[in-house]
Amino acid sequence: MELTDAAIKKLIEKTQGEYNTIRIGLTGGGCAGYEYVFDYESEILPEDHVFDYGSFNIVINDISMPFLRDASLDYITQGINESFKIINPAEKSACGCGVSIQF
Repeated sequence: MELTDAAIKKLIEKTQGEYNTIRIGLTGGGCAGYEYVFDYESEILPEDHVFDYGSFNIVINDISMPFLRDASLDYITQGINESFKIINPAEKSACGCGVSIQF
């Protein structure tokens, strides 16, 4: 997974506190079949792939890794809304709500 400069900058800001590890992955659910996981993490598991960015780590579990291999993480601003966005060329479709995806 690649991170844009905007995502790195925002992650450095967000991980200055108690947690310096972000878990990115997939979970089953939603109307299209999968949902992305993006959360602070306190525990790195043996099956995790760890990507060290100096002041923070990104962890992706072994099951999610094939789905996220060519994805990128960006931080976008649209009007007054700001959020992290996973851009994944492996997605075949997404639910109208924008949360659920299918591969």
